[in-house]
Amino acid sequence: MAGTKDGNRRWLVILVPYLWLLVFFFVPFLIVLKISFSQVAVAMPPYIPTFSLADGWEGLKRAFAALSFDNYEWLTQDDLYIRSYLSSLWIAGVSTFITLLVGYPIAYGMARAPTHWRPTLLMLVILPFWTSFLIRVYAWIGILKPEGLLTVTLQALGILSGDEQVRILNTTTAVYIGIVYSYLPFMVLPLYAALEKMDGSLLEAAEDLGCHPLKAFWVITFPLSLPGVIAGCFLVFIPAVGEFVIPDLLGGSGTLMIGKTLWTEFFSNRDWPVSSAVAVILLGLLIVPIVLFQRAQQRAQEREAG
Repeated sequence: MAGTKDGNRRWLVILVPYLWLLVFFFVPFLIVLKISFSQVAVAMPPYIPTFSLADGWEGLKRAFAALSFDNYEWLTQDDLYIRSYLSSLWIAGVSTFITLLVGYPIAYGMARAPTHWRPTLLMLVILPFWTSFLIRVYAWIGILKPEGLLTVTLQALGILSGDEQVRILNTTTAVYIGIVYSYLPFMVLPLYAALEKMDGSLLEAAEDLGCHPLKAFWVITFPLSLPGVIAGCFLVFIPAVGEFVIPDLLGGSGTLMIGKTLWTEFFSNRDWPVSSAVAVILLGLLIVPIVLFQRAQQRAQEREAG
């Protein structure tokens, strides 16, 4: 009887997040997928529905029989979308790599700090979340603009002359800075969680056996922290691919990313079917590799356990 109750509780705990995903992810995704097979129209909403739930099962079968992939074919014919995807993947990948290079030493230092200092250091990492994301991005405009804080500081230090200015705003470099700054805590926190629970006696044993500290790091510390590295890279890369606010405010009109393309199609061109197709493909580009990676990891763990 007690085992049955425990089993029911476990199912209840699992059921709640799955219901959350069903309501707030799967259902909206189905709506976007439905719109992606529609045709644009000058109306409200600005598309002609492929089918309606009011038509019942027969209407659904007719819709599947007449299913059109015109919007997806259009994406392959216009290189704007292809360049947007490639640019977004590149910028997100480079930003993730830079975030890892910056975040790993921070997380390592936090994990090796005295125990009584760790809560304070952890709070400092989380502290930026207490401020609005939009305000933090706007603050970088004041820093990076030609007459901004960075230029004034470098002029005061004598690095720049009085007429020289730093021109970083409205460039891809500014986008990298904004993404690395904004998503750095998402990299540091999982890295810290992985490094903090690592057994320090392993490094001591390696040193006693004559292993150089740098070699001990690559042989022991880094492999044991790989779960944190993978989790941090996913947490940074996935939202960075579809980022809109940072490239729009810091990158200007010259920065091409899929988030800005989606915004333009939805709100400027009012082409909801094409923009929905763009969103569906973007989701596929992000979800499918993650699912394949998780299955590969699961098979590897099963082989090790066997």
